[in-house]
Amino acid sequence: MDADAPPSVIGLNPFEPGFYDDPYRQYAEIQATRPIHKSEIGPWLVTRWDDVHAVLRKPGTSVEERNIATDGPSRREQLADLVEGREPRRSLAILNIDPPDHTRIRRLVSKAFTPRAVEQIRTRTGEMVDEILDDLATREGPVDLISELAFPLPFSVISEMLGMPEGDRDQLRTWSHLVTQFLDPILAFQNAEAIFAASDNMWGVVNEAIAWKKARGDEGDLLSALIAAEDDGDTLSDAELVENVVLLFLAGHETTVNLIGNGTHALLEHPDQLARLVADPSLDVNAVEELLRYDSPVQFSRRIALEPIEIGDHVVQPGEFVMTCLGAANRDPHKFGPTAGELDLGRADAREHVSFGSGVHHCLGAALARLEGQEAIGRLVRRFPGIEAAGAPTHNGRLVLRGYDELPVALG
Repeated sequence: MDADAPPSVIGLNPFEPGFYDDPYRQYAEIQATRPIHKSEIGPWLVTRWDDVHAVLRKPGTSVEERNIATDGPSRREQLADLVEGREPRRSLAILNIDPPDHTRIRRLVSKAFTPRAVEQIRTRTGEMVDEILDDLATREGPVDLISELAFPLPFSVISEMLGMPEGDRDQLRTWSHLVTQFLDPILAFQNAEAIFAASDNMWGVVNEAIAWKKARGDEGDLLSALIAAEDDGDTLSDAELVENVVLLFLAGHETTVNLIGNGTHALLEHPDQLARLVADPSLDVNAVEELLRYDSPVQFSRRIALEPIEIGDHVVQPGEFVMTCLGAANRDPHKFGPTAGELDLGRADAREHVSFGSGVHHCLGAALARLEGQEAIGRLVRRFPGIEAAGAPTHNGRLVLRGYDELPVALG
């Protein structure tokens, strides 16, 4: 594949120099020329908002890889084959399963993530942000916003919600950073052995936490609630409990790291919008929606056709894989108008982004991510209104979970 060939000829090309700094140029070209097409490497790519939204909500689709039509081994089997002695197993996490199992398990875990339930932790989240900012105010010189705020805040919030025992945060961050690479079509194959090892370690930590929690009894936290969860006599199996606690822990902080990092970086690149937010706290809610739209923490979501499905003028056959490009859909001028590629914190329809997906797999933690983004970014810019970039950020090099590994800032 020629890295210099235009995207309109070869489709999405993450190997093009500069892609991870700005994938949106490619998205726009594809959206304008081949908005729906079957890529040269197999999957269908869907880029326009109307089509993405429809696919995510469409009956007759699946998220389970075992439903992909293939003459060879599945992706999970291929990855397991790269690691000696590894056997592939079906995921039981709600991110990776279809109804009716998805419906049953999501119903058991969703009560703690309703907007009303999440709103009850706003005060505590704000206190956590202020504690971090108080510490940063004592520092001299630039700080890395990812390691100092974007990571520790959501990590602490989800840890408190779950009631997880204190652990080695640096080690847990390393493991979670590796485990989530499984979602990336490139990094998963490059780092399969390390990803599986980190996954085993995360499973071990969660198993120990569950045993610790069972010995202590119900302490009114999410982990206690999940252990005791029952609905019409139905409970989580041991394997379902472990996998979904791992998912909640990972999804509960990993994507929010990117929301805070991407959002802050976007504001630093648009000082007029930064000044607007500093001056008007009432913008916090809509600002986070616009930041989610402008540079989504999650760029792609998958579906597999279980029956022939129509997307625009195309028909996707059973077993074919569809990649919906959330990042492209969020900047679709057909949906958001001629200013779709611009950052506007007052945008009236900003909340119509698809950064949290849609349909039955709409992000369970959307309300929590929104709250953390509002508290972190709003308090940050008003505590340090002179904040500015202090060097080039380091991108995490991921296709699906877009974000930064380092974001150096001067707090002013």
